[in-house]
Amino acid sequence: MILATLVSPQWLHANLAATDVKVIDASWYLPAAARDTQAEYLSGHIPGAVFFDIDACTTPSSLPHMLPSAETFAKYLGGMGICHTDRVVVYDSHGLFSAARVWWMLRLFGCQQVAVLEGGLPAWQAADYSLAAGAEPAVTAEFVGQPDLAQVVNADYVLTALQEQDVTVLDARPKARFTAQEKEARPGLRSGHMPGAHNMPFMNLQKGGALLPVEELKQVLGNYLQQREVITTCGSGVTATVIFLALTVCGYSEAKLYDGSWAEWGSREDLPIAS
Repeated sequence: MILATLVSPQWLHANLAATDVKVIDASWYLPAAARDTQAEYLSGHIPGAVFFDIDACTTPSSLPHMLPSAETFAKYLGGMGICHTDRVVVYDSHGLFSAARVWWMLRLFGCQQVAVLEGGLPAWQAADYSLAAGAEPAVTAEFVGQPDLAQVVNADYVLTALQEQDVTVLDARPKARFTAQEKEARPGLRSGHMPGAHNMPFMNLQKGGALLPVEELKQVLGNYLQQREVITTCGSGVTATVIFLALTVCGYSEAKLYDGSWAEWGSREDLPIAS
C-alpha cells in the first residue's frame, strides 16, 4: 500500500503493528522555549516511535541544524532502525511544526513512502490512543538513500531568483518578523526580509495543529501554485518545510528550500534586506 502524504491517527493506529511501518517523533522547539524534547519523548510517545533530533543529525556549521550529508543521514536513520523502503510516519508534539522538516529530509534523501501524522501527538492523544514511555528497543537497519539535492538552494541562488518574475520566494516567518516590527531572537541578525519575497506565515496554512483541507490550501496559496518555481524560507529552515508540505499536498512539484534561511541571510551584510 502506497503511503499518502498525510495520514490520520486512525490509520496509524490500525497499521502500527505492520513491520514496515516506522514512526518518528520529530518534536523540536525554539531555544527560547527551554524544552527538553528528549525527556518529553521518554515520558510519553506513540508506541514504537523513535526520536529524531534535528540538532544532532546535521552538518557542523555556525548556522542551526543545516542539512547533513547523505552519508551522515543514512547512518543516523539506520541507527534508528529505519530502512529506505519502510513506510515512515513523522509527528511532533506541536501538531504540525518540526515534523515537516524531518518529512522533507526523508524525502530528500530517498525515502519515498513518508507521511506526516495529521494533528501530530495532540491528535493521537485526542483520539484516546495510548502512549509508551522510556526508550524503544535498539535495532539497526540499512538506509540506502538517493538524495535529490536539487531541492536545496543557497543564498546566491535565492539572490538571483528574487529578480525572476516566474519564481516566488515564500517566507514562513510571522508577519511581525517579516516586516521588522519584531526583532529576530537570534543574536546578530538584522530584521526584515529579502527584497521581493512574499510573506506566507506557516500558521496561515493550518488550523488546530493540522494542515488546512486541500481546497482551502489552494485558496491560500493561490497563484503561487502557477509559478515555475517556489522557494521556501523561514528563520532556520524548519517552518519553511510546512510551506513545502502544503505545496506538495496541493500537487505542486517545483518547490525548493533555502536551508540557510534568515539565520544566514540576516547575518550577512552583503545581502540586501527590506522592511
